[in-house]
Amino acid sequence: MKITLNVDDSLLDRVVKSTGSKTKTAAIDYALREIDRRTRLTEVLRRSADLIEEDLEEIFDPASDPQTLRVAEGSAAYNKKQ
Repeated sequence: MKITLNVDDSLLDRVVKSTGSKTKTAAIDYALREIDRRTRLTEVLRRSADLIEEDLEEIFDPASDPQTLRVAEGSAAYNKKQ
């Protein structure tokens, strides 16, 4: 889908660099998928562990680097069969 966005240039440049994306589109796609992944993971944790919002805040630091939550995970390629 083609869309026009107003995005902070320096933020987008940092996201491109930190994700290793080759294009801005790839960086935005990665960031959106990562937010979705974190949201789904949070919901699984909340349901399985009966966690309250304060517990979740201690688990996830919203200011953390996206790579820090991938320590125990292998490198995932979205939209590709493994």
